[in-house]
Amino acid sequence: MTQPRHRAALSQTEFVALMAMLAATVAFSIDAMLPALTNMGQELSPQAPDRAALVVTAFIGGMGLGTLFTGPLSDAYGRRPVMFWSSALFMSAAAYAMFAQSLEALLIARFVQGIGAAGPRIVAMAIIRDKYQGREMARLLSFVMIVFALVPVLAPTMGAGLIAIMGWRGIFGAFVVFSFLTKLWLYLRQPETLTADIQRPFRLGLIWDGLREMWAIPMVRLSILTQTCAFGMLFGMLSSVQLIYDQTFDAGHTFHLWFGFVALVSASSGALNASLVQRFGMRAIIMVMFMVSASLSLLLALIWPWLSPEWQFGTFVAWQILIFFQAGMTIGNLNALGLEPLGHIAGLAASVMGAIATLGAAIVAAPLGIAFDGTPVPLAWGLGLLAIACTAMTLRMRKLERVIVTAE
Repeated sequence: MTQPRHRAALSQTEFVALMAMLAATVAFSIDAMLPALTNMGQELSPQAPDRAALVVTAFIGGMGLGTLFTGPLSDAYGRRPVMFWSSALFMSAAAYAMFAQSLEALLIARFVQGIGAAGPRIVAMAIIRDKYQGREMARLLSFVMIVFALVPVLAPTMGAGLIAIMGWRGIFGAFVVFSFLTKLWLYLRQPETLTADIQRPFRLGLIWDGLREMWAIPMVRLSILTQTCAFGMLFGMLSSVQLIYDQTFDAGHTFHLWFGFVALVSASSGALNASLVQRFGMRAIIMVMFMVSASLSLLLALIWPWLSPEWQFGTFVAWQILIFFQAGMTIGNLNALGLEPLGHIAGLAASVMGAIATLGAAIVAAPLGIAFDGTPVPLAWGLGLLAIACTAMTLRMRKLERVIVTAE
């Protein structure tokens, strides 16, 4: 794939914006669908309209599978070619979904679309690791998370608007346009970052060696497992939030507005993390956020029956902001911790971390959605326990860090 023909190099601001929009392909592909689930179910599965929620699960499953291959391919053939080919798959699947006449066909299209979405997500992380490392990488990822978090502000409202104008199928046309524009931006402005000294042939033996190298590093293992639980908290909230607004509070018609408000407030987490990470470090911030989430989630589960309906709604919105805010303060830092010692296999590392975290989180989130009983109490218990697990693993990271420092 030829390099972009430009004279002026990307500023750090433009680089962050571009990487954020690439990574936000996943968030846009999920969040814009949420207002359309009811319409999809009524049209394609009138006997069991709740099955429409599988379009989210199918996408996540495809994305988890795609992440296994995207990184190693980008280590072998370059970041840009893999990004373009995966985006072509994403756009083709989205175009097919526009004309799906059955729920089964739509689910297949969403699964393939998820495979394609793995490219922008994983390769963007590899490009960032090619250029930065350590706390500077964490700071850049914090700014990426700001833009990443702002996408859910617009996505549900955009989805609702497209439904009103074009029906739910118009959302898939928006996916095609979004992917095309971001890849055009990449093509014109971002040169290839994979240098010859870190290029690795796509061979199973080398991939296996890389996996063993990753798993042999305790800090990487803990980062992956903590990311799995953190994404499980986020996916658990996403899988239940529309039902809670609709069935618990009878506010389904304004769901996209509240969702956008929560995402907008939570986006400040990226700026806060960027300002704190250089001073306090990644592990300290992660630990504090998980401790707060664990405490407040379990408190919500305990006091919910005694809250009045008015207080219940406000409390839930505040708790939703906390969970989204926590994602902005932790996921970028956990990525930086995991990728820090693996710059020479950044693509493979980003793939493995993304695949395990995504598939593991989908497995963790599934029972949280099934446990919905008309209230957010089961979700609060589940997220509280996951936050406790994250806190324990983060404490282990800090102990490992002290051991390493002492040994040095």
